Amino acid sequence: MTASIPRDGWVLRRGDADYPTALEDLPDPPARLFGRGAVEALRLPSLSIVGTRRITPYGEALCELAAQIAVESGLAVVSGGALGCDMVAGRKALDAGGVHIVVLGTGADVAYPARNAGLFEEAIRRGGAVISLEPWGMQPRRYAFPKRNRIIAALSAAVFVAEAGMPSGTFSTAEAAVQVGREVLAAPGSVFSPASRGSNYLIEAGATIVPDAAGLECALSRIYGTLRHEYAPDPSAPPPDTVAQQVLGALTATPLTAEELRCVIGCDARSCLELLSELTVAGRVERLIDGRYAASAAALLERSLHGAQ
Repeated sequence: MTASIPRDGWVLRRGDADYPTALEDLPDPPARLFGRGAVEALRLPSLSIVGTRRITPYGEALCELAAQIAVESGLAVVSGGALGCDMVAGRKALDAGGVHIVVLGTGADVAYPARNAGLFEEAIRRGGAVISLEPWGMQPRRYAFPKRNRIIAALSAAVFVAEAGMPSGTFSTAEAAVQVGREVLAAPGSVFSPASRGSNYLIEAGATIVPDAAGLECALSRIYGTLRHEYAPDPSAPPPDTVAQQVLGALTATPLTAEELRCVIGCDARSCLELLSELTVAGRVERLIDGRYAASAAALLERSLHGAQ
């Protein structure tokens, strides 16, 4: 039995004034869109951010970077509301004061995954929307998610792939984006990281490479004809710790064991462990499940925004 329309819900039909014209580029535009929140959010220029559910600190930092630059460039952020890249991008968009549009594979009144229910409600409170092709009350169905991905691809003029392995559901979004003439942006990852194989493959196949924050800013400026609000460093911030920056630089390139890191930065074992401990407590380094150390998402984002020291 189909659930009744929620109090803050609405239904758009193809031909309605508020129906997103971007969806007309699809070979078979949806006849109806079910949604909650601000219907006018669907008319905002937006960047779709997609990627793996099994996110790494590197992927997390990429999602945060892309969402922040998008908001600072006057764009809404579109995601699929899933765990991993979707969740991080949506949260960062809201934290940066932007608009988040969530495209679900369930009914627009069904929080899936349930742990993201708070994120969806906050997106609505802050002027965004939660939309779906599925009727009210529809629970997760495997066939619905590829359909959802086509909407994510079509809503925005560009799709940013933060991190994707192979095989990956992210590819269906990227393929749909190409089919409707949207630009696919992808950040390269380590050739040794399974989590980046898909992203690297997309670049090889013709996606626009995003080498750094400035590259993404330039790409968005070119695609959307907008300028990003300039980032102003805090003049009262203390000067960077040279050794700590050396450690973060090494761990940004690739996760390392304490012994490997010691050899890279040229210090004794005790000093290396003490420094790793300090950086871990400060939230700038994470210890991975295999015992190696990696720069945290927060540290990677900070280095990208400030420029590597």
